[in-house]
Amino acid sequence: MSVKIIVDSTADVNPTIRERFTVVPLTVRFGDEEYLDGVTISYDEFYKKLIETDVLPKTSQATPDAFAQRYKEVVGAGDTAVVITISQKLSGTYQSASMAAADYAGSIYVVDSNNVATGTGILAELALQLADSGMDAESIAQRLTEERERICIVAMLDTLEYLKRGGRISKVAAFAGGVLSIKPVISIRDGEIVVLGKARGSKQGNNLLIKEIEKAGGADYDMPILIGYSGLDDTLMRKYIEDSAFLWEGRVEELHTTPVGSVIGTHAGPGGVVAAFFKKV
Repeated sequence: MSVKIIVDSTADVNPTIRERFTVVPLTVRFGDEEYLDGVTISYDEFYKKLIETDVLPKTSQATPDAFAQRYKEVVGAGDTAVVITISQKLSGTYQSASMAAADYAGSIYVVDSNNVATGTGILAELALQLADSGMDAESIAQRLTEERERICIVAMLDTLEYLKRGGRISKVAAFAGGVLSIKPVISIRDGEIVVLGKARGSKQGNNLLIKEIEKAGGADYDMPILIGYSGLDDTLMRKYIEDSAFLWEGRVEELHTTPVGSVIGTHAGPGGVVAAFFKKV
């Protein structure tokens, strides 16, 4: 018997271990065109559409049936699973995963990451490490519920417009950002999006990202760390890594990076940079 780790497609995970996760996709719609996130539309295809069309895509949670299908496969093979989802305050996906798990008590354990994107991704990476150490599914789920409180995710966006259009922040906040031509820096607190600060240009934005990491007390370098970017170009992310090199050099063997998927990209828009890490104890 082994412990499988299941995530929904909003989890942006370390690409070196991506194939080890079972992924349940959410849905993205451009008008009448419907796609399964990461299955029938790739990162590049999504961002090209996002940039080229005036239609803001709509996203839908994964269904209970989609999770149930994966659970059946896991239990049928004699295994157990830990399921990690996007914050239930941002999506109904956690509820879908939990509803489907009701028929598999003792075999399937669902954890609300209380986070998104790379924040969910580093929690999923920790889950793999715990499974590899021989920990059982129930114990892993309990540990993740404790450790998720230490996750810090900080992102610099190119604009607040996509969050406004998706109803994730107020029109007043988005308007102020647009007028000032700022780079907003956001985070996730208690499972919800908060604006931490505003900077003029990417250089000041990078400085604000670095300050927020320092304000959090720094990263626990023994735990997973992941840097992400949204869009077709990772130049801004590379510049951020260069500017913040003193935070990582000599402390991590390799700083892993990943593109941000289409569901979160719908609300973040292109040109974003995000860092996720566990705070020091």
